[in-house]
Amino acid sequence: MTLRRRLADAPAPALVVGAALSVQLGAALATSAFDAVRPLAFVWLRVGLAALLLLALNARTLGRSGTPPLRLVLGAGAVVALMNACFYEAIDRIPLGLAVTIEFLGPLAVAVAGSRRALDFVWVALAGAGVALLGSPGVELDPAGLAFALGAAAGWAGYIVLGKRLLRDWSVGTGLSLTLAVAALLLAPAALAAGGRDLLDGGVLATGLAVAVLGSVIPFTLELAALRRLSLAAFGILLSLEPAVAALVGALALAQVPGALEALAVLCVTVASAGASAGARRRGRPLPPPEM
Repeated sequence: MTLRRRLADAPAPALVVGAALSVQLGAALATSAFDAVRPLAFVWLRVGLAALLLLALNARTLGRSGTPPLRLVLGAGAVVALMNACFYEAIDRIPLGLAVTIEFLGPLAVAVAGSRRALDFVWVALAGAGVALLGSPGVELDPAGLAFALGAAAGWAGYIVLGKRLLRDWSVGTGLSLTLAVAALLLAPAALAAGGRDLLDGGVLATGLAVAVLGSVIPFTLELAALRRLSLAAFGILLSLEPAVAALVGALALAQVPGALEALAVLCVTVASAGASAGARRRGRPLPPPEM
């Protein structure tokens, strides 16, 4: 049985959850390289390798996509570079599950922006309560890690806004491939200065390739297969499970077991994101998560 047939036969919700697991396992694996190379250098390696892999996978469609809108490509690449750099700096300082939880404030903000529905204000309040819990005296979070996670949220929000404009004329694969390529170019100077020769270590290169596959190629394949059979709202709701998935992966793979307040914060943001996704009336094709 071919891979395409297997994906077509698999339950669509399982594909989305599988994609989330793959992304978070990749993020957990990335932390193992931070002792050998700084997060900023590693994220450039991961983004660059992911761009090369996706460009190869989408080579056929690239030639038929026409001239790219330069401003949108540069803008999308810049926000993806910001998001990835901030996210990896965040998970070097705070638990993976909490970093992803805070990061999800970005798409939540976009989902409810401009809404006049009373229920959407409930989701905002619920997410705010989750963030307040993370800032309570009972939870110890590195302030820099928290700031970086908020930066990742801002990057995700920008990616959604600019990415949807890109997808008016381009396929998801083409837009994502070129966006990651631009992000890698923008990250290169600072990353090379931070990483230098450490990036040539065989173990670091192998980890970077594995994280690129887990965080980009596998989720990209699974989510595109799921999107063919899911509504936008259903996809958004399932995607909202990612903070919980990240917390689970962090607990099992990194021994980052959340306390009661931290678990409650994850639950608040997850429910708020799912509720906002269910009520959103966004048009156009959904975007893969920016971890990709």
